[in-house]
Amino acid sequence: MAPMTSTGDDLMQAEAELWCHAFGYLKSIALQCAIKLGIPNAIHRCGGAASLSELHAALPVAASKGPCLSRLMRFLTASGVFGEEETPAPADGDAAGSCYRLTAVSRLLVVPDDDNAGSGHTCLSQLIRLTMSPFHFKACQSLAEWLQEEDGTEAETTPLTMAHGASLYDIVGGDVEFGSCFNEAMGSDSRFVAEILFRDCGEVFTGVTSLVDVGGGDGTMARAIAKAFPHMRCSVLELPHVTEAVPVDDTVEFVPGDMMEFVPPADAVLLKV
Repeated sequence: MAPMTSTGDDLMQAEAELWCHAFGYLKSIALQCAIKLGIPNAIHRCGGAASLSELHAALPVAASKGPCLSRLMRFLTASGVFGEEETPAPADGDAAGSCYRLTAVSRLLVVPDDDNAGSGHTCLSQLIRLTMSPFHFKACQSLAEWLQEEDGTEAETTPLTMAHGASLYDIVGGDVEFGSCFNEAMGSDSRFVAEILFRDCGEVFTGVTSLVDVGGGDGTMARAIAKAFPHMRCSVLELPHVTEAVPVDDTVEFVPGDMMEFVPPADAVLLKV
């Protein structure tokens, strides 16, 4: 077979695509930066749209870093996290500017404040911050080494356990700070899923009188189901170290155990993820 020849333009395009892949992680870093700075909340407080000068005034960004904030916002807009629209030129003759607005994506990152804490708004910022933690990045960087390990050896079973010397749930149970972050993240995701589940798929619970949430964490999802369907008896199967740390109430029953060994009997079994 004759070797494939490429034009200079083809090669330059191929290199450009490699650059995009190599720096693809910057999308995650920029999103993490926006969450840490509170950009979604700043835009929300401005009525859902804000100019760059309004953002700079509202955010903890150094005065000398204004141009960098502008580049960050353009990058996040190109990624679809925020929207951008041109504002008309003011009467004093100054040039028109850009106005950044919330999108369906960034609305999910707005942290409820005291004024709208009871609005039922679901925020996924904690979940996104968890997925972008150094803990997960380190695990991803062990993927090549993990793929080279033969099965049946003393090698760890996942890239995560290879990188950290323990499973995810061992770390969640042994590291108080990370465990708290993990539980908050999973709780926010459960509230988000429950809201859609009850609104769009509530009929799946018709005739169900008992349900067990397998791996249900602190019971956020099970409590939401029990509240929405008071006739249903809800329980949570979780590892012992999780159930021991959960405050006891009369809403749901917590059963310590391992899903690989047994699942309590119920009309329905819930596996959220």
